[in-house]
Amino acid sequence: MNFKILGMILYALSFVYSLFLQAVKYRSKNNPIPENVGDIYDAESYKKWRNYHRETSLADLVSSIVSFVIYLLLFVFDILPKFDIGGNPYLSSACLLLFVLTLDSLTGAVFAYIYSMKIDEKYGFNRMTIKTFVADQIKGWLIQTVVMIALTLLFALLYENMGDWILLLFSGMMIAVVFAMIFLAPYFSKIFNKFTPLGEGELRDKLTALLEKNGYKVREIQVMDASRRTTKSNAYFSGLGRSKTIVLYDTLISSMTPDEIVAVFAHELGHGLHKDTFKNSFIGILQMVVIVLLTWLTVRTAAIYPDFGFAGRNYGFAFVLVMVIEMPVLMPLFSLFASFVSRSAEYRADRHAVEEGYGKELISGLKKLAKDNLSDLSPSRIEVALTYSHPPLSLRIEAIERAMGERGA
Repeated sequence: MNFKILGMILYALSFVYSLFLQAVKYRSKNNPIPENVGDIYDAESYKKWRNYHRETSLADLVSSIVSFVIYLLLFVFDILPKFDIGGNPYLSSACLLLFVLTLDSLTGAVFAYIYSMKIDEKYGFNRMTIKTFVADQIKGWLIQTVVMIALTLLFALLYENMGDWILLLFSGMMIAVVFAMIFLAPYFSKIFNKFTPLGEGELRDKLTALLEKNGYKVREIQVMDASRRTTKSNAYFSGLGRSKTIVLYDTLISSMTPDEIVAVFAHELGHGLHKDTFKNSFIGILQMVVIVLLTWLTVRTAAIYPDFGFAGRNYGFAFVLVMVIEMPVLMPLFSLFASFVSRSAEYRADRHAVEEGYGKELISGLKKLAKDNLSDLSPSRIEVALTYSHPPLSLRIEAIERAMGERGA
């Protein structure tokens, strides 16, 4: 078996799958808009959405093709083995990963610039300055590079000294990393954004009363300065234990009424009460265990490396194979399961907002979010099943109205 040929076949198949998803997404712009969300876009807004949808879809397609071609050239012309220097497994792995991660970041920065500074700017979403954009890209590259190289070198060190016993030990370590990242998420977010406690007043009083009613404690209700980068709105729940935090975009506060914000907050509180962040971490754990297993199998399969032009084992290249070729083949299964679990959690969180008496306000708030974010109101069922973490808005509204009917609201 020639592992290079097998790898290229798998790589091509995952690329074809991504093209299929993008084609499905692009065709959704022709789907009729459901009646219960037909009031979100007027004729001018709908035209704006179709144009935005077309341009972002085209950018997605070009980004996928460029990424595919870059790695294809790296693999076919044996460029990565040139970084296998000095016979030192740690230095060679670090150099290879530094090159790959920097190349990825540069390519990603080009398309991030197109999305944010061109497309979003054109449609009035972008508020980010060039200085902020560049700073974000550098911070992202630095964090990713340090973390990935450190984990790979740690894996190499343990494998060199422990052999196959590393499978259990490193899996346990990666599980700990997953929980640590979730726990520390509110702190890491401060690298990119400023967070301030929600000020005193009607809104904070209502939100605090809602928390006290449910006996739920959070570290803080914070407002994020999202308006530095975008006009889009959102709210989310992050952290575990004492770091639990509910974050509201400042754009959300400026675009909604207090009761609509409380409705969105009640939805996020529903996630907290149902421990959705904790439950979702197990999907992340499963994914990490699979990555460790694939890395272990790739590292110990010595025949792989000569087929790709390496003189011997290279831990950095094993990581590249796992993340670029092997995991993308499995990701559709992960995505199918994770998306289903996430959509179910969204329905539960919506129902909690209804139980708090904010069903109507949640519907009006979600409609504002959809309009502000130029959301797709009629996505393909295939795309929803395979990739959507949230149900389409029309289905969410149907479920909210059913729950309101059950309560006689």
